[in-house]
Amino acid sequence: MRLTRFAFLILTAVAASAAPAQDKTPTPPYWASIGAGRALMRTGPARTYPGSWMYQRVDLPVRVIGVFEEWRRVQDPDGTEGWMLVNLLRRTRTAIVRGETPAPMRAEPTGTAKLLWRAAPGVVGRITQCGSGWCRFDVQGKSGYVETANLWGVEPGETLS
Repeated sequence: MRLTRFAFLILTAVAASAAPAQDKTPTPPYWASIGAGRALMRTGPARTYPGSWMYQRVDLPVRVIGVFEEWRRVQDPDGTEGWMLVNLLRRTRTAIVRGETPAPMRAEPTGTAKLLWRAAPGVVGRITQCGSGWCRFDVQGKSGYVETANLWGVEPGETLS
């Protein structure tokens, strides 16, 4: 009886260690940013596919819309889609100012709060503390709250801590 119980415990331990590790890749769609100084977008999920675009802008936000092994199908702020190696991306949340006019960066997440800065269209910054239609937007140490309607890289009703 004692040997049977011991054998059962060993088999249980072996089975548990053989179980695959949980995949830490979120289910698409999700937001990421370019983490490399040069990131090549390809037409397919392998190095044999031709490059379609070379990105040279660290922190540019991308929307991950597909996963295939170590490749991620991404969409850039202009709507261009293609494949990138996962090691070219990171989970740091960033956004880009969209529209034709500068986005006000305010001291508090309200339209009547003190104006601190204005971020020109195309400016990329890191985002945190999103909720109620506003995100804390940091551009190289200058930060303030920007309405999410002025940003690409965050969902309209998304909450970030």
